[in-house]
Amino acid sequence: MNEQRDLSFWKLWNLSFGFFGVQIAYALQSSQVSRIFSTIGADPHDLSYFWILPPLMGLIVQPIVGSASDRTWNRMGRRLPYLFFGALVAIIVMCLLPNAGSLGLGVSHAILFGLVMLMLLDTSINMAMQPFKMLVGDMVNEKQKGLAYSIQSFLCNAGSVVGYIAPFVLAWFLSNTAPAGQVPPTVTWAFYIGAFILGVCVLYTFVKVKEMPPHEYALFHGIKEQHDKKASSEGMFKLLVKAPKVFWTVGIVQFFCWAAFLYMWTYSTDAVALQAFNAPSMQTVTGITINGQQYNEKYIFNDKQPVILDGKIALAGIDVDGTLVQPDMLVANGDTIIANGKILAANGVDKVEMDKLILPAGSTVIIDGAEVTVSRGISTVSALSLVAPGTSLTLAHIANLDNGTGEYLLDETSATPSVNSPEEIALNYKTVLNPATSEYQNAGDWNGNLFAIQAIAAVLWAIVLAGFKRRRLAYSLSLAIGAIGFLSVYFIHSPYWLAISYALMGCAWAAILAMPFTILTNALSGGNIGTYLGLFNCTITVPQIVAALCGGAILHCFPAAENGAPFTVGMLMVSGVLLAIGCIAVWNIKETFGSKASE
Repeated sequence: MNEQRDLSFWKLWNLSFGFFGVQIAYALQSSQVSRIFSTIGADPHDLSYFWILPPLMGLIVQPIVGSASDRTWNRMGRRLPYLFFGALVAIIVMCLLPNAGSLGLGVSHAILFGLVMLMLLDTSINMAMQPFKMLVGDMVNEKQKGLAYSIQSFLCNAGSVVGYIAPFVLAWFLSNTAPAGQVPPTVTWAFYIGAFILGVCVLYTFVKVKEMPPHEYALFHGIKEQHDKKASSEGMFKLLVKAPKVFWTVGIVQFFCWAAFLYMWTYSTDAVALQAFNAPSMQTVTGITINGQQYNEKYIFNDKQPVILDGKIALAGIDVDGTLVQPDMLVANGDTIIANGKILAANGVDKVEMDKLILPAGSTVIIDGAEVTVSRGISTVSALSLVAPGTSLTLAHIANLDNGTGEYLLDETSATPSVNSPEEIALNYKTVLNPATSEYQNAGDWNGNLFAIQAIAAVLWAIVLAGFKRRRLAYSLSLAIGAIGFLSVYFIHSPYWLAISYALMGCAWAAILAMPFTILTNALSGGNIGTYLGLFNCTITVPQIVAALCGGAILHCFPAAENGAPFTVGMLMVSGVLLAIGCIAVWNIKETFGSKASE
């Protein structure tokens, strides 16, 4: 085996520079996806289930990319073709995902579209991200791997900062609110700009990096080409059986670490909105009870007219001095109160409350262009209140507005319960934070800033980590500091003081990014490095899948917050406990190097 030559700093830099763009995409995904789904109308208890898709796709894609790239030798390189294709798909999807709520779809369809885009985005990010880790394993000697992964960690966190703060910075120029169910322009344009930067950075790496040809790779890794082909063709199960012990001991630590950060990505926006921005809550309709029987379908119609649609009671019209009026537009004191059949709040957000007095007696209003002075005031009239005895309601799983006709197309309809009297009807509600309010969207922007602070702290802490001679001590200490950061959120109600909590989390994040891959690649040798790194990615994805499956049930265990919304702060406390367990598990790791890996 020939000793691999040292690479210049700039060659090490070029190996990982594309990671800067990939990480911007990853940062936008991790900090904004829950915000996007909440804005569309998703239940907070369901958010963790949506987060199953990213690690699930990583679990499938990264081992395949690792194994396939071990066998790939062509003019484009060994790892670079996967980087290029993954980045291309990510760019396209980043332009589509934030528009999920703006396509005229119902809530369920918008969420479904968003889920498909999230699956494709994470698949492509995984495909683009994995080659960077493999390039270091392929082209950097053991002496420089620590430096190479530190550079990668720096670029990773620098890209994270850009992605995290982008919506906050864009709020200086663009609106940070949007109609109910639609994502604000600040988030949409953050994804557009992130997609552009991703393309530039990956193209730079693709042009600058020249991978080793097969004979040179075999020479530097001390293997014969024929042996390399035979080794890389070994089954993944056999490779797992022969994996060095550190593969498993580090994997145990990884389980607790990645589960902890999955909960942060999932619940941080709501937790910050609840804890530091006093975001108001709202009630949404989850279903209807008729004569003691519950019906939980999202769409409820009365002769094709919506009664309950997307979690809201439909507006039938207004009561003007005892007369039902169904105006297209109602204007009072220069403000539009009703437009296109929807009642608006002062900030243009759909109200949920119906059958309420909205204007007092003596008000002068403009109804469809005609000025009217009312003597008894104006109240809203809900479609539900007009349901007559003997009416059969249609409960539909799917409803699409038929273009231009104003009618709804009902698909997959279920039972049609009959209403014998209005007293039989009762609505089922859930209470959540109102994502259409400025408080919630400002919290979403601030959450990105907190993530950026975490990333900056990770960069600084990575420098400190390089000075530790004992990796286990550095690893364990970092996780302990992160655990304190997560647990401290419960005691802090200032958005500015939360910066300290997230900075402490950044110390754990720095160690999670650098330590496991340094320890593992030092223990590996031969032609299956890519496959092993792909398999090791399972120690990242599996814990996230497990955590995502358990998230909704764990959230239900916490009592509701004072405003009735789910107590998402408790999920960050769970993250703190998980990191504390990981801190202890670190001391079970015993490092090996190269030829000792199989001992």
